[in-house]
Amino acid sequence: MKEIVKKLSKLPNWLLLSLILPLLALSLSEKGGYILSKIEIPKVWTDEAMKTWELPNPKPEYSPQPVSEEYYYAMAERTIYRSYPVYHPDHEPEGYWEWLQSLEPEVVWDPSKFITEEDWIKAGEMLFDHPIDTLGAILTNDLVRNPDFYDYVEMPLTPEGIMPFSRWVVTGKGRVRVGNLSCGMCHTRVMPDGSLIKGAQGNWAGDKASVFFATEEGFEPDSDLIRSMGFLMNALFGSPWSDGDPHGKLVSQGFDAIVNAFQSVPIGTFGRQGTSILFAPQAPDLIGVKDRKYLDHGGLGQHRGIEDMMRYIAMNQTLDVLNFYGDFSPLGIPRERLIPDRPIMFAGTHDRYSDEQLYALAKYVYSLTPPENPNKPSALSEKGKIIFAEQGCVTCHTPPLFTNNKLTPAEGFEIPEDHYEKYDIFDVSVGTDPNYTFNTRRATGYYKIPSLKGLWYRGPYLHDGSISQLEDFFNHERLQEGWSPKPIKGHEFGMYLNEGDRKALVAYLLTL
Repeated sequence: MKEIVKKLSKLPNWLLLSLILPLLALSLSEKGGYILSKIEIPKVWTDEAMKTWELPNPKPEYSPQPVSEEYYYAMAERTIYRSYPVYHPDHEPEGYWEWLQSLEPEVVWDPSKFITEEDWIKAGEMLFDHPIDTLGAILTNDLVRNPDFYDYVEMPLTPEGIMPFSRWVVTGKGRVRVGNLSCGMCHTRVMPDGSLIKGAQGNWAGDKASVFFATEEGFEPDSDLIRSMGFLMNALFGSPWSDGDPHGKLVSQGFDAIVNAFQSVPIGTFGRQGTSILFAPQAPDLIGVKDRKYLDHGGLGQHRGIEDMMRYIAMNQTLDVLNFYGDFSPLGIPRERLIPDRPIMFAGTHDRYSDEQLYALAKYVYSLTPPENPNKPSALSEKGKIIFAEQGCVTCHTPPLFTNNKLTPAEGFEIPEDHYEKYDIFDVSVGTDPNYTFNTRRATGYYKIPSLKGLWYRGPYLHDGSISQLEDFFNHERLQEGWSPKPIKGHEFGMYLNEGDRKALVAYLLTL
């Protein structure tokens, strides 16, 4: 060793540094410290990549056609302003609103200052909470400053009285706007003790918020809002090629029917754009998503690396309303309107995240970890572990990820031959309600096999949130008429266990 050091000491300084610095950078980066080499940010939106990233629709002629690379990169990059907590009006600190009015806008995105891996993750968390809309897409200033609103939607709050699903954004002195459509709006969960789990299945009652706004304002049937209801329903959920055109029928039934549909969505699910208010999807749990091969309940987006996660984030913050599906446009625009440098204005479609911003967001999402599980292994859960294997659950929900990361076809879907070469398919249907994956713009004909990790902090369950209690998975009565509000078909495993075995299985699942 002394001989090596002696020889190294005779080398010119420039050569010695060229040998040492790469090793130092590698060592420190592995520890989350300084990264001395420049990070290569992937280019997310290329015409070639977007051709194959998403799975096709069961009716291939209606598969998503995203905006072009030229259009995408002509959109302005988002300006990220400092944002501030939204309090329940009864918990707002004295003078807080007046203080917000006195502030100047402050731009807080500066990637030149990101040196470490931790810097990128921290910046990603800021973006995760940052709203992309301040024009009232869901929440308005009047709404969140009205105590009746919080009571109506049964809004969960932190112990400080903060409503964590939105933020105040200062875009100019005296211009304070409540923000909408952050990642955190749908992927933040407030636990019973008021603690937050970021990235978890959210419990934000967004659809009930829409009902409160519409009904409290007392809009008349011939008002501008009512006249625009058909446009909004089309923009969010329209898929006229679907069997029976369920969304078109709902709009034709009028205002009360639409309000009832929004009112019926259970907390923990939401009518996300491109899905359906009639069979609204569960808010996905993002914790552990780094290990998942498919994104979205129907496996719409492939997940082969961080670039795919970046694409998914960009697409899901409303950019998909600019897609075409055959000749159908959710916004009712002709293709000629998609002109670079002339962006369409609709809830976040006029600007985009930069590739650097998407990279930071994806790094943060990848970094998410669950809180400590209070359900510790016991004799009962160990018994449940054996039952889990005996019932064949491990075939689809394979440890250690508790998913085999494959797609399972919905009943009635004929798998095209070329899919077996392109995708990971478990060619067995478990009878899940097929509406989501047949009759929405996100339809693929499949459901991804979900991970069972973190069931203890999640709920409601299944892709549509139709099961409120974990125990109901294993209750055969849910298959029958008389189950409220309607029978829940599918996933008929462990349905006829005796009470002791059922309790043991549930105890095991809660430890995952």
